[in-house]
Amino acid sequence: MASRFLFVTLFALVISQAFGSDPSQLQDFCVAEMNPQVFVNGVVCKNPNAVTANDFFFPGLDKAGNTNNSLGSNVTAVAVNNLPGLNTLGISFARLDFAPGGLVPPHYHPRATEILVVIEGTLEVAFVSSTNNQLFKKILNKGDVYVFPQGLIHFQFNRGWTNAVAFSGLSSQNPGVVFVANAVFGSNPPISDDVLAKAFKLDKKTIDWLQAQFTSGN
Repeated sequence: MASRFLFVTLFALVISQAFGSDPSQLQDFCVAEMNPQVFVNGVVCKNPNAVTANDFFFPGLDKAGNTNNSLGSNVTAVAVNNLPGLNTLGISFARLDFAPGGLVPPHYHPRATEILVVIEGTLEVAFVSSTNNQLFKKILNKGDVYVFPQGLIHFQFNRGWTNAVAFSGLSSQNPGVVFVANAVFGSNPPISDDVLAKAFKLDKKTIDWLQAQFTSGN
């Protein structure tokens, strides 16, 4: 257990030095003010005289996330919204838990590159390039690392018979996540079935059925 968390700690330190797509800070820190009265591109700074060590602290990534859901996966994200000390530092983190057959479905991060390391189990991972829609797929085992370039669709899938655990670092304090199927078939208000039927070369009845699977009640 100790060696596992040492590995994850070193992994996080390497990421923090390797990349950051957010603007660099102009002071030692700019802890996020969680209830701002103004809105800016990012998050305004908390009064530094009110900053405490807890602003840089997030507990609990040693605990498995609940994978008892239709996807069989759980992502515990650590970003500026729940770790305010990340503000302006250009980095965030996540724990990914998978039941056997669990999936983090195709998605992309509009503001971040992601680097992932497998801690337990085996994962099939892949991303699709914007050139010729080429699929870059790899089977990862414990200790393996894979990188997903910013803005490209990717997924993680546990093809194994046991649980899998991975940790990811992302190059933004607020990387964002867009799940492709949810965005296309579950938008609010919905995209016209005329548009989707033509785009996906399907009949409207099939499109209507797909949209029904991604409404808020499903």
